Amino acid sequence: MKIVHIIPGSGGTFYCQNCMRDNELIRALRDMDHDVMMVPMYLPLNVDVEGLMGDTPVFYGAINVFLKEKLPFYRHAPEWVARLLDSESMLQFAAKKAGSTRAAGLAEMTISMLLGEDGRQASELDHLIKFLNVHVKPDVVHLSNALLLGLARRLKKDVGAGVVCSLQDENEWIDPMLPSYQDQVWNLMAERAQDVDAFIAASHFYAEKSIRQMRLPAEKVHVVYGGICFDGYEQAALDLNPPAIGYLCRMSEYFGLGVVTDAFIQLKKDARFKDVKLYATGGYTNDDKPFVDEMKKKLQQKDLLGDVQFWPEFDKTHRIQFLKKLSLLSVPVLAGEAFGAYQLEALAAGVPIVQPNVGGYREFVELTGGGIIYEPNDGEHLANAIRSLLLDPERLRKLGHDGRTIVREHFSMRQMAEAITRVYAALSADRR
Repeated sequence: MKIVHIIPGSGGTFYCQNCMRDNELIRALRDMDHDVMMVPMYLPLNVDVEGLMGDTPVFYGAINVFLKEKLPFYRHAPEWVARLLDSESMLQFAAKKAGSTRAAGLAEMTISMLLGEDGRQASELDHLIKFLNVHVKPDVVHLSNALLLGLARRLKKDVGAGVVCSLQDENEWIDPMLPSYQDQVWNLMAERAQDVDAFIAASHFYAEKSIRQMRLPAEKVHVVYGGICFDGYEQAALDLNPPAIGYLCRMSEYFGLGVVTDAFIQLKKDARFKDVKLYATGGYTNDDKPFVDEMKKKLQQKDLLGDVQFWPEFDKTHRIQFLKKLSLLSVPVLAGEAFGAYQLEALAAGVPIVQPNVGGYREFVELTGGGIIYEPNDGEHLANAIRSLLLDPERLRKLGHDGRTIVREHFSMRQMAEAITRVYAALSADRR
């Protein structure tokens, strides 16, 4: 069975959970001797893909997609111009620019992409279909998220492939849009979902949410939890002298950096935690930089910036070293997430997690026993939750130990790959 994974790239400027999930899944599928190809879209993929890409080009290059949306005359530009703008150097430049990875101002382009063959980027779809037919002829095409559903109809009709689509936090792209655009996007996704054979949701929470939001047949939605390759992750010392709070995610307001900062400031008011440190990593875009600078200024005004370290590197090697320094980890995404790869990474290193009661966090914490849940999601209540663990080292270490044990038993990337392979196999059998 030939499998193609179509994956939007982030350019490697921030911690991209879907990129990381897809990269490690493809490695695991190849280790299981499956014939798998990774096809990137928009921007180059993140820093953990060495050895996976081969000569596969980037499709729907971000510059071309943007220009075809904004400049009608460019839709008739010569092919050589489009390919020049799809070069790696041009796309890496685009990845560093503000707006390349945000939805604000790109709602109409999102709608156009979901229209697929009827959208303004139809020529890019022609290019992708031709490449797949000439070079691959896949049996299954796996879309990384539901914002790519505009591809599904022609993948089935013109390539003859079964289509699988992952479901994970599409709302993070859609929520910043105006309500009128949000409705259009969700309705288009519901319409285009009819062209998909199977969906893979990252949690039961998100499966149920997607079934409601996109009007999906429940029998088409399979829950497969994220997995992780455990190579390199060692048990953290959980040293409390001094205690260290960790944040591992894209550094932005949306993903909760402000909540962690406020909690840290609250803790430092308590003489018992005068030595506590805050370590943060995960990168950010130019759009996020003003907020990150604002947090640094806030810490400086409190004379606390010296107790905070922002780690600039966040590839897997540096993330593993980062986790060794922590006593606990919290990524209090304001609206919550479907799953959260940072939770897996923390528990793989035996670092307990402190998460708000939003999204799928409670589901994961209850499955693993590796952390605690607090509410509401603000700095004061996060500080109280962190305080409760730092004052109870025995409980903190037990949570880390129990979480590490469960994650290693039930959340390996091999197990994730096997579960997804069963979906592929059932799909192939049905199509036969």
